[in-house]
Amino acid sequence: MNPTSAVAIVTYNSAACIGGCLESALARCRQVVVVDNASEDQTRQQVARYRGVRLIANHTNRGFAGAVNQAMAALQADCVLLLNPDAELLTEIEPLTEACAEPDVAAAAGKLVDGQGRVQLGFNVRSFPGPTALAFEALGVNRLFPFNPVNRRYRRLDLDPDRPGEVEQPAAAYLMIRREVWKRLGGFDERFHPLFFEEVDFLARAARLGYRIRYVPSAVARHQGGHSVRALPRTKLRQYWYTNLLRYAEKHFGRGALAVVAAAVLLGAIARMGTSLLAGERGAELAGHSKVIPLAAKFLVSAPSRAEAARSAAAGSVG
Repeated sequence: MNPTSAVAIVTYNSAACIGGCLESALARCRQVVVVDNASEDQTRQQVARYRGVRLIANHTNRGFAGAVNQAMAALQADCVLLLNPDAELLTEIEPLTEACAEPDVAAAAGKLVDGQGRVQLGFNVRSFPGPTALAFEALGVNRLFPFNPVNRRYRRLDLDPDRPGEVEQPAAAYLMIRREVWKRLGGFDERFHPLFFEEVDFLARAARLGYRIRYVPSAVARHQGGHSVRALPRTKLRQYWYTNLLRYAEKHFGRGALAVVAAAVLLGAIARMGTSLLAGERGAELAGHSKVIPLAAKFLVSAPSRAEAARSAAAGSVG
């Protein structure tokens, strides 16, 4: 029997782009569910216009991980395609479903292109981030020298976007997940709230159990990118990013590597605060740095106990 498929879309103030996303999904799939994380615009009203779409309207923002878990629990399909509201399907999704039906495959992703049809290299598919990659991110090395060897590997800048194969970490903007694997892993970890690193953690846990992740370039979606995060204040965005970066390091690295990452976050935040002060910046910009500094210091001081506790919890949660 052929596996069944569904599309799950998580929205947050997505009224400006959800229409095209839903039209493309409904044209290619019978089961479409939208989980709205307490949008303050007209997102829910826009979704309600489309017959055949199930809307789950949250009264509070449960975060991306929480909303994905809601969608997966509400659907009975064998494979569920996570699709960002600012993405539109350009091809059928059967190639992704077929890939997910292969033995030991946990997830499959297609090719993401921008509005001009260019492949979103560096975002579409990445490698699992190691301690050095995350330290380079925190220190700004990858931004200043994007073609350094560590960043090239992390962002898969050498990827042939037209060649199918096995990969490590596709973006959740366009990612099909096998339902039985989601159940076995206990879903997305909702501690990665409200966004960032939740799909990285999920795929890393799947890989640790021996599952494969497939890249299928014949399945294509057009993706704007970052519509929800652009609506967030930069200070909040920075806080969410570094909190969940450190949480990922805590969960997947040993205490020494966690300490290195935490130290890099701390030094990077101090350097950025110094630069802001020299530039005469005040208020919210400085407040954002000031929130990251004590957070990183806390992770640095408690790295040994945090890493041990995280490893114990991870060992006990996988069945």
